[in-house]
Amino acid sequence: MKLYSTNNHDLKIDFQSAVFNSMPQDKGLYMPVEIPALEQDFIQHLDRYTLREIAYKVSFALLQDDIPANDLKSIIDDAINFEAPLHPLDEDTYVLELFHGPSLAFKDFGARFMSRVMAYFLKDNEQLLDVLVATSGDTGGAVALGFLGVPNTRVTILYPKGKVSEIQELQLCSNGQNIRAIEIDGTFDDCQHLVKQAFADDELNSKRRLTSANSINIARLIPQTFYYFNAVAQLFRKGKREVVFAVPSGNFGNIAAGLLAYKMGLPVKQFIAATNVNDTVPRFLETGVYETRPSVQTYANAMDVGAPSNWVRIMALFNEQRESVKEMVKSYRYTDEQTVQAIADIYRQFNYVACPHTAIAWLAIQEYQKQQAPADDTFVFLSTAHPCKFPDIFPAEIAAKIDIPEQVNALRQKEKIATAMPVDFDAFKAFLLTAE
Repeated sequence: MKLYSTNNHDLKIDFQSAVFNSMPQDKGLYMPVEIPALEQDFIQHLDRYTLREIAYKVSFALLQDDIPANDLKSIIDDAINFEAPLHPLDEDTYVLELFHGPSLAFKDFGARFMSRVMAYFLKDNEQLLDVLVATSGDTGGAVALGFLGVPNTRVTILYPKGKVSEIQELQLCSNGQNIRAIEIDGTFDDCQHLVKQAFADDELNSKRRLTSANSINIARLIPQTFYYFNAVAQLFRKGKREVVFAVPSGNFGNIAAGLLAYKMGLPVKQFIAATNVNDTVPRFLETGVYETRPSVQTYANAMDVGAPSNWVRIMALFNEQRESVKEMVKSYRYTDEQTVQAIADIYRQFNYVACPHTAIAWLAIQEYQKQQAPADDTFVFLSTAHPCKFPDIFPAEIAAKIDIPEQVNALRQKEKIATAMPVDFDAFKAFLLTAE
């Protein structure tokens, strides 16, 4: 698999280099030079395959000889050891539950696959791999558990002070071993910018072997395609063929993976990018002006991103043609008030508890249905996190219905350990250079 930088199409590197370098020095993002089309027989008979079989087929099509077939199967079997079931709300509307992994968030798919790929490529006695990750909520927990105890790696997680939930924070700050957390007195965008500055700093890169576990890393993006194909496989078994996906969108890695799957042959009619009031992409699709803004804190904190990194990947997939993107991607935004009302409506109508991100995706389906002519569509909205991560958002009646997983009860017995830091790259750089 050869990859290029979105800022330099002449730059070509292999998959292993892209995994460890994460981001080109020109500050673009890596994308496949060629996107393979999956065999039609496989696509038409997705219903015959399990999630792990689909994951192997899709990843092998992309990676080819980068990882031998048997080794790739072993990585898949170890990383994707949980399911992503469809839960029906009614005959034509389904929730794709992506929170059945160890950190209770969809990012387990990317973090577990990436950590095992890195461990596979790491050689004994190589320089320690410093993994940097900025999180607005769920990424950090997934990465922490994905890399916990992985030899020759050290993970540094940056998160915005006061802007993640109690459970999310404990997932970041209670691991020890090779996992460190930094509490930044700023926003997620500040955290993300500090990480990007680190990758562009010559001195840091000469003294530390840096890589990223954010969705800017191509190894995070690939496994997120798996559950789109698997969702369609589950629908095929029900006789459903016309599929619309609604995706809660913050840094736009999740929907970028869906669009990569579409380019590989995923049979899907439409994508809907659902955002909170951090609406950079909806505004761009409406006006043609791409204007980032400082992120605003909301109940759907994993979507509190004012400068979504992965949007450049989506534009690259469509050859920078905004009109082509608009045909395949609709985008709507919602306030906290609308989110809370949606949580109540979903519970009242379907006896289902949805996290705030999930509720926003459901709202987007309602809006899309009002604007489109009636059709035989099946709607799938992604549930990206377990509702237990957001206990303060639910009214008492709904909160009482949430099943609390055992690992959450265990987390509450642990101590928070984090380093407080201002938005100061020099301080962050000094931390990376001096910490052992």
